Amino acid sequence: SRPACRSSGKMAAPMSGGSRGVEPGAAPYGNFPNYSRFHPPEGRVSLLPQGLLRSLFPAATRPLLGLDVGCNSGELSVALYQHLVGLQESDSSPEPLGAGKELNLLCCDIDPELIRRAQQSSPFPASISFASLDIMDSGAREPFLSSYLERFGRSSFDIGFCMSVTMWIHLNHGDRGLLEFLALLASLCTFLLVEPQPWKCYRAAARRLRRLGRDDFEHFRSLRINGDMAESVTRILTQECAMELVCSFGSTSWDRSLLLFRSTSARPEG
Repeated sequence: SRPACRSSGKMAAPMSGGSRGVEPGAAPYGNFPNYSRFHPPEGRVSLLPQGLLRSLFPAATRPLLGLDVGCNSGELSVALYQHLVGLQESDSSPEPLGAGKELNLLCCDIDPELIRRAQQSSPFPASISFASLDIMDSGAREPFLSSYLERFGRSSFDIGFCMSVTMWIHLNHGDRGLLEFLALLASLCTFLLVEPQPWKCYRAAARRLRRLGRDDFEHFRSLRINGDMAESVTRILTQECAMELVCSFGSTSWDRSLLLFRSTSARPEG
């Protein structure tokens, strides 16, 4: 049967054995091995308008840089890339000449096995980079992201994607971790597209662990940020992270809002 809520974000400590053969409920960081079968990329991509990148960056004179945090095995990352640069699915092979002139996308995930799958199946290896990274580990994150940005002579990303990741950060790192994570993304990205999981998904994730006889999420019962999570994420980003809400693109069929934010600190590098 289809679970109530699944997610593509996974940002705490890796589980032993990677994602292969993992019972879905036993993926406490959201690193489900067949995630895209349950929430197909089209469910999100279809909500985004055509020509979004050009409308956000009308004066761009160099390739835009994107960051996708919690990319799982890459299906949504590839679909987002295709949509943003105006490619149809049938265009995915071979890679269009010069596609990277419009957008270079860095996609990271905590699960090295999912990243291996993403790398093996990616139709756009010149434009999309997949890397295993715990985004909450500053010792690993800072040199890695700095190195990537320096390749392009940049200090930040033009656009970031955080698609069904916030809950896993929140459950595994608590309220403070969620605040730190959102502040990090706001500092790294001019625009940020966020798909927060609703609170009912938190309860469903906790139930799955209990059914398997696992310990509950360490922070679940002590979270003071709760309830309407789309509203909470919006409040944190706008009141504490120097961003403004540009647009809500509506909700997916599984009741998750797609929210686009923009940094209010001037940093146009595109």
